[in-house]
Parts: sequence; structure tokens; C-alpha cells
Amino acid sequence: MNDLLRRHADIITREAIAAVQPDAAVRRALEKMELSGRVLLVAAGKAAWRMAKAASDLLGERVEAGVVVTKYGHAMGEIANFKIFEAGHPVPDENSFRGTCAALELVKGLSAEDTVLFLLSGGGSALFEEPLIPANELRNITGQLLACGANIVEMNTIRKRLSAVKGGRFALLCAPAKVEAVILSDILGDPPDMIASGPACPDPSTADDAKRIVKKYSLALSDEALRLLDEETPKELTNVQTHINGSVRELCLAAANAAGKLGYTPFILTDMLCCRAREAGSFLASIVKTHASDDASLAFIAGGETVVKLTGKGRGGRNQEVALAAAPGIAGLKNAAVFSVGSDGTDGPTDVAGGYADGDTAAELERLGISIDAVLENNDSYNALEKTGGLIITGPTGTNVNDFAAALVRADRD
Repeated sequence: MNDLLRRHADIITREAIAAVQPDAAVRRALEKMELSGRVLLVAAGKAAWRMAKAASDLLGERVEAGVVVTKYGHAMGEIANFKIFEAGHPVPDENSFRGTCAALELVKGLSAEDTVLFLLSGGGSALFEEPLIPANELRNITGQLLACGANIVEMNTIRKRLSAVKGGRFALLCAPAKVEAVILSDILGDPPDMIASGPACPDPSTADDAKRIVKKYSLALSDEALRLLDEETPKELTNVQTHINGSVRELCLAAANAAGKLGYTPFILTDMLCCRAREAGSFLASIVKTHASDDASLAFIAGGETVVKLTGKGRGGRNQEVALAAAPGIAGLKNAAVFSVGSDGTDGPTDVAGGYADGDTAAELERLGISIDAVLENNDSYNALEKTGGLIITGPTGTNVNDFAAALVRADRD
């Protein structure tokens, strides 16, 4: 392993994530608001605790009570007058339902003079849920969507129609109170209707869109679930103000700035990456090969969200798969590396944020008798990268604005 490049990957990761913590986003949004009447707080998503804590610190006793629903391991202590729930992700569990039920109880019986401060971040689709079908079926459908390689927009188009809170329905349940929604975006282009399946946003997708997705992926749904797909979601909401104050674009800019301080000339290739993880890794490797002989240190940044189609039963995540898929393409290069990281600190159902590969990774795996092609086919990138020291570990970060990947090329003279 190239120790210098690995150290640089860790520095870029740490500084990029630090720059997109939700505290500043919540503060910016609150400065624009006029909060009236009773103020109740509901926070949902992987960054929910940090967002709620920031709002509590800023508003103090102005917030009467709150409910926070976040992923296991992401709560960092008690918050005065708030109920805090840790729950399942990416598949909802009983704690998801319990936390959401507590939120719905909190917003009952409000008047037009009252305000619900709704703090939303990625992961909310699983964490904030009141299903309209049996919980086991909802989990099964979520699992089908994850396994078939459906993108986040397709997944949420289905899930919001099977939920009492998604697709604008939570805002309706808060009415006539005003809802001030503060959002950290984890979806390309920051569409508020898709972030956490848009609990406080009108839904532009249609029943026909949902049925096309079912047909595209041959999803197995019960008759009741199919009936719910035919029910249209709210197309207009008059009691909501939305503030998007964090996105993958900011994450990419922060990564580029960190790389620049390490002596690289940074290039942001895209903040709209949307393809198979293996394809992204191969593409980044091809960029490295083009520039490996350049007399310059370069960093190519790509932000967005790749997808993994499950073909095996191994352990891994999309970011680990990006890195491992790049390894054959950069094999033998002594001055190059590719790494990919989830800003929330968790990549798929693992305890790591992402993966790292450099010019030595493929040879090291070959020496151990491990075939990269076989590993990718079994979706077992975690166990392969663990053997090469290629796992990137941050722990839960308190934020969630999607992923970024970087290809580093270090000039020989550096």
C-alpha cells in the first residue's frame, strides 16, 4: 500500500465530512424563519440528532418538545424535552414505527398559529415510517428494491405510496399548523420530494410511474400494495416552507479544497454521479491511467450515489465496491489511488464509510489467492479490502449528504 496516498485519502475524507456537518445548515435556515405559536420539533434521518441538537441549542425553551428518529449508533446523548429513537436502516424496523408514531402524536391538535420545525436528512425513508401495509411486507418490498439495483428515486416513488407519512402526507397531518422543513439533501439535484421520500413536499410522481417501476424490476407486491399504488399522493401543500441547506455539491467542494491543500490540482468531474458502483470504479481508474504519467499532482472528484445490484451474499457497500472495481485498472501504478466514501460514515450494511485501493491492491489480493472478479460477483468487497488495509472507517458522522469518490495521481517528483 502507498502510505502517502492512503494518508491523503484519510485527510480528504475527514476534512470534507467536517465541512458538511449540519449545525451550520440548521443555523442558516433558522435565521430566515419567523416561528409562531407553539413550536414542536420533529427530526428524522441519519443526521437527525445533530440537526435537532443544533436547533435546541439555538432556540432553547422556544421549542416545547421534540421527537428525533435516527439510525442505530447515531444518537449522541439526551436532548432536553426530546424523545430520541434509534431505528433500522436501510430497512425499517419496529423502532422506526415507534419513533414515527411518537412524532405523529406530537403534532396532533395544533392550530394555524403553531409551527412544526421538521428537520430531515437522508435515511429518513426507512427511519420515518408509518406503513399502510403489514410491516413484514414493507420490509420485503424494501429488500426487493435494494437487491434489484433500483435507484433512490425509483425506490422512493414506490415507498411513498405505501406510507401514511411519505409523499407530503406528514405535512397534511400537521395541518393547519405551519411546517418549516429544513433539509440536508442526499439525492442528486436536491429534489425535496425525493429526499427521505418527501414527507413534507408535494409529490410530482404518479401512480403510473410507480406501476412502471414494479414492471421494470418484476417486483412481487400483494393485491393491497398494488391497490395503494393507484392512490395519488398530495400534489399541493399550502402549509409548508422548505429550506435546503446542505448537499453533495458542498461535499465535493470541500473534498476539492482539502485535496488542494495537500498539493493536488483538484477537478470536480460531477456532483451528479449515478451509475453502477463497478462502472464508477472502472471509469475513475481510466482517468487515472490517462494522467498517471503527467508531471502534476491531480485529484478528480465525483459526487453522487452509485448503485449495487446484488448478485451474491457477501459483505460490502457501494463505496467499497467503487474502490475495489478500480483496483484492476490502476494495478502496478505506484503514484495513484481511488477511494470512495459515504458522508454518513456507513456504507451499506457495514461498519465502514467506504473503501480505498491503489496500485498495489490487485497484486496483494492475487498473492492471497483472491479474485477481484469473484469478489465483486459475490458483493464481498468488505472482506477483500479488509485484507489489504483498504477499509475507510470514520464512525457515524452526524451528517448525510450522499457520497464522494476521488482519484488521486501524485507526480513522481512530489
